[in-house]
Amino acid sequence: MANESPADLIVPISSSDGYKKGFWFVINSESDVHFKEVRFPLNTRKAVLELYVSFHGNDEFWYSNPPNSYIRVNNLTTERGNGAYREVFVTLDGRVVGSEIPFPVVFTGGINPLFWNPVVAIGAFDLPSYDFDLSPVLGLVLDGKPHTIGVGVSDGISFWLVDANLHIWLDGGSSKVIAKSTVYDNPASSITREEEFQMLDGEFHIKAKRETLLVGWVKWSGGNYTTAVSQEFKFHNIMSFEGNGTVKTVNQRVKVKKEVKVTNELGSCPVCHVKIKRRYPMKMISATLPGSKPDTYLAITNVSHAFWERHDDGGGETNVYNKQVSDGWMEVKDHDVLSGGSVTNQKLDCRGGEFGGCFIWKVSAVDGKLVKNDTSSVCTSLYVN
Repeated sequence: MANESPADLIVPISSSDGYKKGFWFVINSESDVHFKEVRFPLNTRKAVLELYVSFHGNDEFWYSNPPNSYIRVNNLTTERGNGAYREVFVTLDGRVVGSEIPFPVVFTGGINPLFWNPVVAIGAFDLPSYDFDLSPVLGLVLDGKPHTIGVGVSDGISFWLVDANLHIWLDGGSSKVIAKSTVYDNPASSITREEEFQMLDGEFHIKAKRETLLVGWVKWSGGNYTTAVSQEFKFHNIMSFEGNGTVKTVNQRVKVKKEVKVTNELGSCPVCHVKIKRRYPMKMISATLPGSKPDTYLAITNVSHAFWERHDDGGGETNVYNKQVSDGWMEVKDHDVLSGGSVTNQKLDCRGGEFGGCFIWKVSAVDGKLVKNDTSSVCTSLYVN
């Protein structure tokens, strides 16, 4: 909300073995759900869970993982499988209260390490976080008893690092509030999978969709407010292999719409509407060819990915569009890069809200050197594909 005060309490939802694992929950499979018990203060008037995720090991490039059937039929030794769909979810006492398709961050060294010098991929140094407004379900937890928050990854394999912060706003004028959950409409994601392949060549499609609605009211010293939280996401991943498996193409699109609406007893509120739209398009093409020397191979790769968010909180609209396009090649022996070249172009376009207009930043890097670093405040047309 515009002009919202900071939370009164922030409760970590993290591993009790934090000093050993950096406070992350380590998730190794889709059935590996981790839990934390929380007692909500009786005068809680609002609660938001801020979720952090990162993916590593066999799931570092989950968006390019083929299905297990492809690996099995072709007798491949890779453990990077289970298909290219992942959904991070949050539960409250066993009931799902939110989920997200994570933004496909490429960590430094990923795909082609020559891409990420001196620039890094979008989100690599500042992981995106995901907010879940739990205010509609406060009526289920304001009883003084411990309640369990769980986190997991649908279709996930080893390994994911997940934790969260629970932001709590208190009623300073009362020691206890009254709350009730009135609508819980959160069906499981609708997922369709299609595959067609002969030996190492073929194509795989995954489509997913989910729509949710949570509604509840909280009566506190400031009034009786009803919070309605709705979310819809659409996911589509197309993966293909050609040239006896030597050319791989991944084309993925994620669209997310979130809306939080708060109304008082009269059905109105001065600032009560937050609307968020996000898109995560990504395309990756990689080809593997014989190298110029024995026991070497040539990897040629193109990666195009972007993060777009439109945020309207009643106090103004903000648009952030961040896009990178990278092309390169490298000759590899074992895990060592013998030679190579790369070009990465990036454009960050921020407008509205705190920017007060437009801020555009264009960066280009060639073979590890920055050759362009320009900023501008001139607003141009914003095209989001």
